[in-house]
Amino acid sequence: MGEEIRGHCWNCGAGLTRLDLGRESPCPGCDKPTHCCRNCRHFAPGRPNECMEPLVERVVEKLRSNFCDLFEPDPKPAAGAAAPDPDALRKAAEALFGH
Repeated sequence: MGEEIRGHCWNCGAGLTRLDLGRESPCPGCDKPTHCCRNCRHFAPGRPNECMEPLVERVVEKLRSNFCDLFEPDPKPAAGAAAPDPDALRKAAEALFGH
């Protein structure tokens, strides 16, 4: 029996277990850092320091691994987490701009 899914990758949407969420652990689906602001349930674009926690230390690189003690994996997948298909994007742009 596999480990319980605790969160989802901010980049590809892959389910992440406790072992996948270590500070130096990459996502098993896309190799991006998992212990980063974008994967945290406190991440809030538009808020000071882009975080719901008012007393958190400032983290500049939101996509890189960090040492934040307040990190908690976001249990829901990020909206639009799956990487878009480049061919589909190009076709949509060509249809929109008539090229």
